[in-house]
Amino acid sequence: MKFLQKLGKSLMLPVACLPICGLLMGIGYALSPTTMQGGVAEGFLELLGVFLVKAGGALIDNMALLFVIGVGVGMSDDNDGTGGVAALASWLMITTLLSEGFVTTIRPSVADNQASIIAFQKIANPFIGILSGIIGSGCYNKFKGVKLPDWLSFFSGKRCVAIVAGVVSIVVSAVLLFVWPVVFGALISVGQAIAGMGAVGAGIYAFLNRLLIPTGLHHALNNVFWFDTIGLGDLGNFWAGKTSADVTWDLGMYMSGFFPCMMFGIPGAALAMIQTAKSNKKKVAIGLVASAALCSFVCGVTEPFEFGFMFLAPALYLIYAALYGIFTVITVLVGFRAGFCFSAGATDLAFSAALPAAQNTWMIIPLGIAAFVVFYGVFRFAIVKFDLKTPGREEDDEEAEKAVVLSNDDYAKTAAAILEGIGGKANITSVDNCITRLRLEIKDQALVNEKQIKAAGVAGVIRPGKNSVQVIIGTKVQFVADELKKLL
Repeated sequence: MKFLQKLGKSLMLPVACLPICGLLMGIGYALSPTTMQGGVAEGFLELLGVFLVKAGGALIDNMALLFVIGVGVGMSDDNDGTGGVAALASWLMITTLLSEGFVTTIRPSVADNQASIIAFQKIANPFIGILSGIIGSGCYNKFKGVKLPDWLSFFSGKRCVAIVAGVVSIVVSAVLLFVWPVVFGALISVGQAIAGMGAVGAGIYAFLNRLLIPTGLHHALNNVFWFDTIGLGDLGNFWAGKTSADVTWDLGMYMSGFFPCMMFGIPGAALAMIQTAKSNKKKVAIGLVASAALCSFVCGVTEPFEFGFMFLAPALYLIYAALYGIFTVITVLVGFRAGFCFSAGATDLAFSAALPAAQNTWMIIPLGIAAFVVFYGVFRFAIVKFDLKTPGREEDDEEAEKAVVLSNDDYAKTAAAILEGIGGKANITSVDNCITRLRLEIKDQALVNEKQIKAAGVAGVIRPGKNSVQVIIGTKVQFVADELKKLL
């Protein structure tokens, strides 16, 4: 759980880039809705809309790469950028070794399996981005202080981290070369199994679609239900102007349930997050989730909202996915039918309403109201009842430490007192710092005198590990760290 919480916090930096993308895309699609259907933009406003859509899409389309850097830096000790560089090296290594072109060269038999081909076409996904970030940060934390023989001394310490990450990534790629297509193919088999289950099957599909978003494996199911992988092709047939009479299933049943959830459910959940945010963090929550909700309503882009809480509160994300399944079953049973060629936002709803397969599109109003109320109620209850750490409800430790004021502004004197209390030079193996804490790696905890360290005017002393000591100093920690390094 601590690992997931740390991962969730590290994703906040890249996720913070997404709301502006959502706003740009929402405004852009409103100005130039024809671009979603492949039409030609005419006039200044439509051209401006296309410009804004492409600007927003630049980050949305490369979200996995944002996660590479965000996780690589965020999960590294002291948020060191070396972890980000190592994560990028890992990403480039994995996505190159597992690209469709290279895989079919070294394993020609893959080309004979459509599911495997699709799997490697989708290898540059958020899951691989997060995995690369974990590899990069993990290698940094483990090998940042390694000392090599003199003839390799140039690569000692932080310089060896990216090299180690590259080696680890080669091993991981070799494993994924065989595992990834198997997992992808298994999900396609699951899709085939539930395709004949009617409304319940559509609900199971919607649930799994949302649940698999973090891994990128939802593409496997999408190819079963939306495209002609096993003879379904709900999306293609809907936009081709066909009706249920032309196919063997109820056309649109695998898309319709997403509309009330994305257009109204997410805004309801966002409101619950804003209202339950801590009073001193409501503006942060509004900035993150309100713009994401607008983006979801207009054009159906949900990632800025989903990645904002899925790792902070994974249980809530499971509930969120289940609500999609429930509403999909309901929409199939009541006869609401709409389709999308981009995603289930208001723009696609407006366009699909004129197609032959569309039915009872007016029902988006009662269904939307129900989705808003249910998502709001469920999210608010779960957040408050289980004290879930959604945006705006994170721990205040760091904020409190930023307010700490060092009692003595003689940084050299403070550093000297800490050095003495820590057991002297001989007991310290490394010195670093984050925003508010001095982070020390030591040899012997028995030599540490906490009372002596606190007498230097610091706020507190923490011992997180057998060979670790952290001294809470506040925002002036850098000056103390510099003086301590001079003494060493």
